[in-house]
Amino acid sequence: MSYKQFIDLVDAAKNIVVIQAENPDGDSLSSSLALEELLSGQDKNVTMFCAVDIPKHLRHLAGWDRVASDLPKEFDLTIIVDTSVMSLLEKAFDHGNLKKIQAKPLAVLDHHGTDSDIDFATVLINEVESVATGQLIYNICQEAGWEINVLSGEFLASSIMYDSLGLITEGTKPESIRVIADLVEKGVSLTKLDSLRRESNVRSLELTHYKGRLLQRVELLCDNRLALLIIPWEEIQEYSDQYNPSMLALEDMRLTEGVKIAVALKQYPDGKITGKLRANFNFPVAAAIAERFGGGGHVYAAGFKVRDLTIEEVRKRLQKYTQEALDEIV
Repeated sequence: MSYKQFIDLVDAAKNIVVIQAENPDGDSLSSSLALEELLSGQDKNVTMFCAVDIPKHLRHLAGWDRVASDLPKEFDLTIIVDTSVMSLLEKAFDHGNLKKIQAKPLAVLDHHGTDSDIDFATVLINEVESVATGQLIYNICQEAGWEINVLSGEFLASSIMYDSLGLITEGTKPESIRVIADLVEKGVSLTKLDSLRRESNVRSLELTHYKGRLLQRVELLCDNRLALLIIPWEEIQEYSDQYNPSMLALEDMRLTEGVKIAVALKQYPDGKITGKLRANFNFPVAAAIAERFGGGGHVYAAGFKVRDLTIEEVRKRLQKYTQEALDEIV
């Protein structure tokens, strides 16, 4: 689908809802905030929606508290950002929401390249050449002639910096760096953005001790190439309000000698199991493994969610899929 089709939908709409997936991250929240700022400046009424709470480590992004947990009663366009798969939008489509969304035009803006199963989208743009959804939105702004002020520029820059890990991931292309340079020229301070991010990531001593306990439980599987951590519901309840338990441990797991991919599984009382995957450079297998579970993402960072498997079944399949994916590289 073309940018023009998306721009035409926006031009025709008055009340717009922007939905992000149920695993909000720096890209999805920054992209939502950027669209709110950009479209509000065009006299649009914009509601940001997420079916789960915004994590504390993202609350340095000004405006996070405007993200609603209920759809507005009236809207004439829905924009989904940073995902194109139904499994990451289950709660958003619950309780009659799906019918309301299907009754109006729907645009999907993503960059993961995962095959979409949202077959009722009016416009679907999945631009894998963009390192983040924020870069895709920047490209649309250039096509549409939408003015990027300092605030919307900060959100676009945050989106790109989050998903590119500071412009160092393999998905970072020269165009991504040129976009950041243009945003800096418009008045965006990368120093300010990084300072706010660092302040939000300060952890309590309690979290530091908990991180140590998490790392003690890490298993090494598949000839020590897979680092696996299982996080039970009780710990999710106790610590998630402070920090995502998965993210406390994944980087250290990934840096363990011999490890090619690190995976954190979280268990929920309704039977849901989520997986977060982080792969090392030269082992671009994260998306391929996640897709075997119905998920998706980047080749080095991906995720999935299942409900019809036990934790032991997920563990066994994860070993099998990881072994197969890594063996293809050798």
